[in-house]
Amino acid sequence: MTDPLDASQPGPHREPLDVATLQRRLADFAAARNWQPYHTPKNLATALSVEASELVEIFQWLTPEESARVMADPDTAHRVTDEVADVLAYLLQLCEVLGVDPLAALEAKIDRNERRFPI
Repeated sequence: MTDPLDASQPGPHREPLDVATLQRRLADFAAARNWQPYHTPKNLATALSVEASELVEIFQWLTPEESARVMADPDTAHRVTDEVADVLAYLLQLCEVLGVDPLAALEAKIDRNERRFPI
């Protein structure tokens, strides 16, 4: 069985990767399973936190040098990639539910940080 969110796997849903396309695929995936009632901002934020914690867990006891080489081990690299995908999926779903444009939000935050922390 293939993971519908794994862009490395071939599939009939290959569209150009952009935020709107990914959000639509995530919404369609949830709708097909009648998960929308559970996709409240609270639940999505909680799930995002859990998935981020699972990503942190991979690095928890590694030295800085070991963490820099984490992608060299195929099994660990796969785990990292999966957790990154989970974090991004929940973040995109949360943005969709709240009406936040994640790219615009990031751009605005970078702009504020550039003013806040000048060179």
